[in-house]
Amino acid sequence: MTPDSLADAVWRKSTRSNGTGACVDVGIAPSAAGVRDTKLGNESPTLAFTRSQWGSFLDALKNDRLDG
Repeated sequence: MTPDSLADAVWRKSTRSNGTGACVDVGIAPSAAGVRDTKLGNESPTLAFTRSQWGSFLDALKNDRLDG
């Protein structure tokens, strides 16, 4: 994955973010997905995933397969 993978991402604040500063933006692009700190916006370091990896992560979340 290249840094340009998220160049065309559409970013939105996660619905799981709360009002205490624990907020993340989720960006979806054709070939990648990313997560960044809402407070830092475009200046935030970004965790980038392939769309397949992101889909697997969401599936694990929805089916309560993550330790926590």
